[in-house]
Order: sequence, then structure tokens, then C-alpha cells
Amino acid sequence: MKSYWNRRFELEEKIWGSKASQSAEKALELFNKDKIGSLLIPGAGYGRNSKLFSQAGYKVVGLEISDYACNIAKSFDLDTLFINASITNIPLLNERFNLIYCFNVLHLFLKNDRILFIENCYNLMKNNGFAFFTVFSEHESSFSKGKKIEENTYESKPGRPVHYFSEKDLIEHFESFSMIENGILNELENHGGNEHTHRLRYIFVKK
Repeated sequence: MKSYWNRRFELEEKIWGSKASQSAEKALELFNKDKIGSLLIPGAGYGRNSKLFSQAGYKVVGLEISDYACNIAKSFDLDTLFINASITNIPLLNERFNLIYCFNVLHLFLKNDRILFIENCYNLMKNNGFAFFTVFSEHESSFSKGKKIEENTYESKPGRPVHYFSEKDLIEHFESFSMIENGILNELENHGGNEHTHRLRYIFVKK
């Protein structure tokens, strides 16, 4: 996975532009209701989403597996601490976070690693903390295309398996949390001159 994302960021740099995703805007609105301050972002990329939160006054730590993306992020979002690591192989962090925001990362892992991913997030959260995740849904145009790796998991691009979540599947993944809200988000993207809309599932949960 690391080599795939290093190649992507080396070739395309700020792949999705400088503006934060629509899901980050939604998460910020939900987080602001409680005005609590430390935030972890697994899969922080080059910082386009972290910057939205750091500029809003949150203390943000971003984990990113691609060292190339980390280097871009450190000059793009000066207020976030970026750590070159994966949530499934996380370095020792003494801090526990009030909030976790994760955009389109969980679906890139196979089942055992998805379970480990969520367990690690749970263990890094303070009691009564909140988490907001987005993932690919079964409504994506790439669903069922490419080599089948696991149930509802396909390699639509070489070296990048993707798991497509149904509502039931997503809720089951987060069964250790209290579910507050879930639904579908239409996320408009434009990269490489290709404008398209992703049909993402999101889930908002509490520890």
C-alpha cells in the first residue's frame, strides 16, 4: 500500500486539490456542537482536510503512510503534526484524542486489517469521544469491477483493493461504538481532468 500511494503522490502531488472534502465540512459541523479539541486523522494525505480542522482551532495529529505526502503536508498545513505511519502499525502515542476523522481510508484494507484499524482508533480515543468515517459504498461505479479479493472487495486498480460497504456492513464494523448517525454523501471530485461523484457512506459514532 505504501508504494502505491507514494507513486500516486509523486505523480499527481495534490491529487484532489487544496480545498477540504465535503465530508470534512460535515464532520466539522458535527464536532463543533461539542467544541472539544484534540483530533486524530488516519490517512491524512497531504493535509487538505487537516487544514480545515487546524484552522478551526483543533489540535490535530495526522497519520500518513506515504512519506512523500507527509512532506507535502508539512508545508501545506503548518499547524498539524504529521507522523509518517499507518494506523495499523502505529508508533507509541501517549495522547488520547477527543475526535477522529477519517476520509476514504478504511475501505482500502482487507478484513483483518479493517478490524485492527477500528480497534486501534477505539483505543486512541478518550471516553465519550466522537469519530466520523467515510468509505466507499456499494453504489460506487467501480463496485464489482476487477479481481475479487474478499467478499465485496475488488482490485479495481492494480495494487489497490477496495472494500465496498453496505449500511449493515458498516454498522457491524463499528459495533464497539454507539452509533449516532449514518447515511450517504455525494462527494464531487475532479482530478486528472476527470470530474465525477463518489457515493460514500459515512458513520458518526461515540465511544
